[in-house]
Amino acid sequence: KDVDGILSTDPRVVPGAVPLDQVSFEEAAELAYFGAQVLHPIAMQPAMKYNVPVRVKNSYNPAAVGTFIKQSKSESNRLVTAITYKKGITVLDIESTQMLGAYGFLARVFAEFEKHKLSVDVLASSEVSVSLTLDKKQNYYEIQKLIADLDEVADITRKDNMSILTLIADVDRSSEVLATVFRVFSTQKIAVEMLSQGASKVNISFILKSDDLEEAIHELHSCFFEERCSVNMGDGAEEKKEEQIVA
Repeated sequence: KDVDGILSTDPRVVPGAVPLDQVSFEEAAELAYFGAQVLHPIAMQPAMKYNVPVRVKNSYNPAAVGTFIKQSKSESNRLVTAITYKKGITVLDIESTQMLGAYGFLARVFAEFEKHKLSVDVLASSEVSVSLTLDKKQNYYEIQKLIADLDEVADITRKDNMSILTLIADVDRSSEVLATVFRVFSTQKIAVEMLSQGASKVNISFILKSDDLEEAIHELHSCFFEERCSVNMGDGAEEKKEEQIVA
């Protein structure tokens, strides 16, 4: 590759993106799936299966250390490992028109997705509604057919030109991560259309309007990697204590 390992984010968006010393197999797989072009999702599978460490290096700069991919995470005490994204996303908000408590709604929804061979990226659901994303590789006409087939059991809202912004993060400290993210988004007036924390326990994804994506990446990279955050990164209790002292 032509970069010095896996970077903290896409250098085309943030020229000051920094190389990562080490990531786990799980983190690398999530990065690959959600858009990091230095890795291919399939390439990680045999390494994960047989626990084979991988080093990602720059073919134009072999002296650079690169990024080590292994079973364990880096020992550095970082809240966020990397920021990645996918553009050109379609969001479907699917709300049941059946009575509350009626069973089988989600089963019917996903049966239709299987029928039309549509693969979902990110999902958030309740008993009577589900919001999900489809990337630009999905067939436009099959999406339209799916919407038509579900029309008798659900109200569907389609939103195009959306983006997924994904933080590969320590979700054991997700409250700290989310506190900073939402302070930034509130300050910059960036609306979150949908939020999902992956079952993998290493990613938190936000669905945003594509027009807001690059600003969001710049602001969050400044906070988590450049130590020049536009908002206070302390927890709410610390902020409240400071306010009381000032008062």
